[in-house]
Amino acid sequence: MKTKLIVASAFVALIAAGAGVFAGHSALNAGGMEVAEAAQPAPQNAVAQLWAAPVTNADGKPQSLSLLKGHPVVVNFWASWCGPCVEEMPSLAQLHREYAKKGIEFVGLGVDSDKNVKAFLQKVPVDYPVYVIGFGGADLARAFGNNAGGLPFTVVIDAKGNVRSTKLGQIQPDELKHTLDTL
Repeated sequence: MKTKLIVASAFVALIAAGAGVFAGHSALNAGGMEVAEAAQPAPQNAVAQLWAAPVTNADGKPQSLSLLKGHPVVVNFWASWCGPCVEEMPSLAQLHREYAKKGIEFVGLGVDSDKNVKAFLQKVPVDYPVYVIGFGGADLARAFGNNAGGLPFTVVIDAKGNVRSTKLGQIQPDELKHTLDTL
């Protein structure tokens, strides 16, 4: 009797997990959650939360995102265990090099542990600042409209602190360039 209950529970859990994976995959393949490039008033509180968010570098030393205030910035929420996050990093690094001369900052926020981020950065060097925000970073991403809680999630903020675009899923370099060219 107990075995049947365990097997039935496991079966229901597998079906629910499969439905969740399918729904997430469908949402990402439908283009993610691209937000119009006009300034978005709703996430202004999210921008304030971003500037105040407690982050550390990969060595665990506290850092301040408020130093980015007043600059256009691309914020990429990622994790070392997220395949699409890792795949898009070379594109983000290339765009960082291309747009640095225009004063556009890039920052990676690891929704991960400092140990995992440090190990990852030792294997895959990234030429823009990468900080650890921990698993609380998912709450901050939700404040920007990422209700699915998926990664990667990218936010573009202009120098005035207005959210210009958000993207759930891997960035498309040409789409991101278009947004950055309007800043």
